[in-house]
Amino acid sequence: MNYKEPYIIAEIGCNHKGDMKIAKEMINMAKIFGNANAVKFQKRNNKELLTEEQYNAAHPNPANSYGDTYGAHREFLEFDVAQHQELKAYCEEVGITYSTSVWETTSAKEIASLRPDFIKIPSACNNHFEMLGWLSDNYEGEIHISTGMTTKGEIETLVNFFGERGRNKDLVIYNCTSGYPVPFEDVCLLDILKLREKYGEKVKSIGFSGHHLGIAIDVAAYTLGAPIIERHFTLDRTWKGTDHAASLEPMGLRKLCRDLRATHQALTYKQKDILDIESVQREKLKYKK
Repeated sequence: MNYKEPYIIAEIGCNHKGDMKIAKEMINMAKIFGNANAVKFQKRNNKELLTEEQYNAAHPNPANSYGDTYGAHREFLEFDVAQHQELKAYCEEVGITYSTSVWETTSAKEIASLRPDFIKIPSACNNHFEMLGWLSDNYEGEIHISTGMTTKGEIETLVNFFGERGRNKDLVIYNCTSGYPVPFEDVCLLDILKLREKYGEKVKSIGFSGHHLGIAIDVAAYTLGAPIIERHFTLDRTWKGTDHAASLEPMGLRKLCRDLRATHQALTYKQKDILDIESVQREKLKYKK
């Protein structure tokens, strides 16, 4: 297997708590301290995405809510397109790639207008073919799609959808289990092998989006053939909100990036029987009759 350099995405999502200052601090930490390649936010048009009943209902976990209703909670955490433009410019200033997950067509159009390198489709809406069709026809960058809570048949439909439109080579599909956090036995890493076998030649790349604890699993995902690794990122795992507990703090992100890049360096064959670093040890230590 030819191992590409790992590409690590720090998924900020809505862990910024609706605060631009915190969002920029997280960009800084992901780049300067964590050494990630990209950060990713989320964009929703909540009145388009939610039914009126869902919008006006109470948050299912009131302790995590930033508003009196679920709709008010989601609006509190939302940045508008001008703020996303500001975040993209700030990413360019500090030298890290900006991206965003989009949940419906209006948000897809708004984020596409900023021309990021890639746009992500969450597992929850990878069957939103109106949005996927618009992106396929109008957005020139890469389209990354998670496959949590998605059947194998639905994945096949997705890949064929982009293939029929000549966009499959701009497609990155992620192995993912939708849970927060996900126990190790439900990560199902070997599905990466199935994605590589079935779609490795059809799509641009295979990714892994992890919601587990720790960082060992991500290294395994990389060695199985997923060079693009996405992990949720926060400044404090005890903050209010459902994503923080399954997120990496700055030191965790830093160690993840370190370990993935070390693994990439180590995944080689010996170029000769006795490496230069071994020669001195062989002379000193090897048994001689």
